[in-house]
Amino acid sequence: MLLLAPTAKDAALTASVLEEAGMECVCCTDVAHVCRELRVGAGVVLLREEAVLPQREEPLVEWLHGQPPWSDLPVLVVARPVADSAAVAQAMDLLGNVTVLERPMRVAALVSAVRTALRARQRQYQIREHLAEHKRAEETLRDSDRRKDEFLAILAHELRNPLAPIRNALQILRLTQPDDTSAERVAEIMDRQVGLMIRLVYDLLEVSRITSGKIDLRTESVDVAAVVHSAIETSRPFIEAGGHDLVLEIPGTALTLEGDFVRLTQVVANLLNNASKYSEPGGEIRVCVGRDADGVTISVQDKGKGIPSDMLPRVFELFVQLDRDNRWAQGGLGIGLTLAKTLVELHGGSVEARSGGIGRGSEFIVRLQLGSARTSRVAAKDAEPPATLANRRILVVDDNRDAAESLSTLLTLLGANVHVAFSGPEALDAFETYRPSAVLLDIGMPGMDGHEVARRLRSLPGAEDVTLIALTGWGQAEDRHRSRSAGFDHHIVKPADIHALQSLLASHDG
Repeated sequence: MLLLAPTAKDAALTASVLEEAGMECVCCTDVAHVCRELRVGAGVVLLREEAVLPQREEPLVEWLHGQPPWSDLPVLVVARPVADSAAVAQAMDLLGNVTVLERPMRVAALVSAVRTALRARQRQYQIREHLAEHKRAEETLRDSDRRKDEFLAILAHELRNPLAPIRNALQILRLTQPDDTSAERVAEIMDRQVGLMIRLVYDLLEVSRITSGKIDLRTESVDVAAVVHSAIETSRPFIEAGGHDLVLEIPGTALTLEGDFVRLTQVVANLLNNASKYSEPGGEIRVCVGRDADGVTISVQDKGKGIPSDMLPRVFELFVQLDRDNRWAQGGLGIGLTLAKTLVELHGGSVEARSGGIGRGSEFIVRLQLGSARTSRVAAKDAEPPATLANRRILVVDDNRDAAESLSTLLTLLGANVHVAFSGPEALDAFETYRPSAVLLDIGMPGMDGHEVARRLRSLPGAEDVTLIALTGWGQAEDRHRSRSAGFDHHIVKPADIHALQSLLASHDG
């Protein structure tokens, strides 16, 4: 307790009374002394009215007004009888948490008032500790989130790298043995499983971005029918693998809403994948689009495993699996429905799960608001014939020999002239002699990475018109930004869609 009395005798007398009651007192000589002691720490300040003078109170007022949010230091002012002096009024005005005690007072009253103020101050310190603990917990969570994101990004990179040569090899198998039906069947199986692996990798990254609020919707006017058709094409490999019968009900009148076409497609595709996963082979899956009073509904219904009543409230939780021992389910990570729900809510809509119980199928209903846009996105046109790569000189740079050589073989089969380099320095030497029109460049190479190679290539004479394409396992937004800054024209995540890559290479004259 800090004590400021008009005289040393008054201070000593008051201190002795309070110390007898078990309180530690520091007798201060002036306001400046009080402020110095406040920096050390105090439970309460006791002032005599005679010690509160306008020219002395400014430093104390400044200190009190600069307290942290948790602090509200109690100030007790012992006033003369009829406590309505200007000094007391000014103290109450400027010093904040002020209690006025009028003289003469009993010792018990003084001790009681001080103890009450000290208890209040103790609670403030407890609040400070709670706030500090909360801040530490927040920092721990932020650090945990950062580490999780870093881990997922590295995991995705490490998984994408081996998937790239596998997908390349599948395309080579199809191009070199077009009439071998056994090879085609094997290629279809492998392609389907590689596609499943790729989807799992992307789902892992998506759920990380969405739950941490790192995703933006690119809204436009979209046609609901186009979204559904796009989702069916996305999920077709899983539906066909299960031999499911797909029934589609879409009204003839166009239903248009404001939304992100890609994300809405992802929602419906995830619901279709879920229906396929929990349906017996050959089961029926029904997709119905309709209108209600508030907007549009998209229903995905199956006659499969069904959902127990106790699991209905949990089906949208992260990593929840209804039945890992299900004899016909295709596994998964249990994040598809979480993604679907989050994306729908980002659009201002809702999604509901219904089921009659085990063995009675399930239904997921998405509700979205309709928009009044002037134009709407239409379904994709029929695929154009593959573009030729004849006369394209392409430099492939990757320290992963399987990835580099398989991509080189594939591009050669598609008509390109290809040269391979397995390191940054080798790529720079090859550029001088080979003079490519396009460079497919891996980022994560040891020694000189792809960013440094791209920067050096851009500084070479004649490199201004060369197309630089980052072909990498790193696919986060910051990775794409770094690629652009290094001089890349395009950023493609492994394993690349060979048809998209073929079209991209054909579209640049070099």
